[in-house]
Amino acid sequence: MFNVDKIRADFPILNREVHGKKLVYFDNGATSQTPQVVIDAIVDYYSNYNANIHRGVHTLSQEATDKYEEARLKIQNHFNAKHSYEVILTAGTTNSINIVASGFSSILKEGDEIIVSALEHHSNIVPWQMLCEKTGAVLKVIPMSEDGSLRMDVYHELLNSKTKLVFCNHVSNALGIINPIEEIIHAAHKFEAYVLIDGAQAVPHIKPDVQELDVDFYVASAHKMCGPTGVGVLYGKEELLKMLPPYQGGGEMIETVTFEKTTYAGLPHKFEAGTPNICGGIAFGAAIDYMNSIGFDAIAKQENELLAYGTQELEKIEGLKIYGTTNKASVISFNLEEIHPYDVGSILDKLGVAVRTGHHCAQPIMNFYSIPGTVRASFAFYNTKEEIDILVAAVKKAKMMLS
Repeated sequence: MFNVDKIRADFPILNREVHGKKLVYFDNGATSQTPQVVIDAIVDYYSNYNANIHRGVHTLSQEATDKYEEARLKIQNHFNAKHSYEVILTAGTTNSINIVASGFSSILKEGDEIIVSALEHHSNIVPWQMLCEKTGAVLKVIPMSEDGSLRMDVYHELLNSKTKLVFCNHVSNALGIINPIEEIIHAAHKFEAYVLIDGAQAVPHIKPDVQELDVDFYVASAHKMCGPTGVGVLYGKEELLKMLPPYQGGGEMIETVTFEKTTYAGLPHKFEAGTPNICGGIAFGAAIDYMNSIGFDAIAKQENELLAYGTQELEKIEGLKIYGTTNKASVISFNLEEIHPYDVGSILDKLGVAVRTGHHCAQPIMNFYSIPGTVRASFAFYNTKEEIDILVAAVKKAKMMLS
């Protein structure tokens, strides 16, 4: 049985107050909160076996190495990668995307085409623009519809023999729209194009199977799924990771070094130069264990109920408009008529409600709707309907104060 009160007890921060009000945390799309079991894993590392990995013969180094590689196996199993060495531990989703973009800078040529969607976070736009500037490749965009969905008819028209790469988020961070990535991947592969899926906003809600999806690259961050900041994952098919050159040079990513020539280590170390975020990787594994102990079916059920209830109650407020209205994860992005989202967010904060305001690093979406930004309430499995009632009351008060 899903017991939200028991789950909330796992998160110490949910007990704190903000401006004299009990915290209502609805900024999970930016970063989720951290359960005690993950905090304990961080403390345990620094208290008992803090050492560099892969290089030491002493006990602490061996223990740290074992724990770090155990975390890699947990991530492999969670995403169902075929091999553990297809799991590259990175600094986060942005770092993962840039590793791939850097690798393809030596492969693409002038006239090649890259496709991105109109729903992307800047992290899945800017690296590809930079790649096009370096290589002469051309960037094409899948347009969006008023309800926030992608124009898949246009996507199929954009695909052709010049298409080399396709990039799309699994779930829109700004709107919560769940994109049809299975169709996107399958259609791209007909033209022998590679596909990278940005899963940063999906992994808190969905357990992706990279082999079933047949995706070429899948990227995500630990801090979106109850883990620490500063660590993430790049999954890539073995043959593609072997094809791409290293992202950066340094220790760990080499096999041999002389002043005449350097040879590179095999996967995954080829892309893991320098001392990694050891503690972060271990804590990422602990976060995956925690979320799987709850179960993603239970998580989805709770969050879908919150989304339905929140949508129903917010829509009762006159002058409130919701952006993104089809096939969504637990995100409600909205505005109050004639009121700037920043002003709404500031008042909500004074009432103890944490939401995100602005363009959410997705300015093309805001340009499409001709708005400066939105108020975004993003729910997690540890949130409650009672908290949504507090949000609704706070929005009504903000409207009254700002109208």
